[in-house]
Amino acid sequence: MLHMRDESKSTFAIIRYNARTYEGGGVAVVVKGRENAEATLKQIERCQESTDHDAGWRYFLEKTDLKPGMDPQEATNVRQARFDLRDVQS
Repeated sequence: MLHMRDESKSTFAIIRYNARTYEGGGVAVVVKGRENAEATLKQIERCQESTDHDAGWRYFLEKTDLKPGMDPQEATNVRQARFDLRDVQS
């Protein structure tokens, strides 16, 4: 039960990516709580244009420390900078 409580306080980013080209599409939204994140993910997928889906665009959840509700472009920039920093350090 402790695990579920932890997940409800965690923050998740919904990440857009292309399953065909492996191209990253960035952060779509940052949401607090796994339940909220999963519901938001399902809503995004339901509203997604079929041509967008057919082109290979998909979404997934990623646990994050980004601030819920932050600007998606800013969240994408911070996430990318962290990846770049990690690549440099390894």
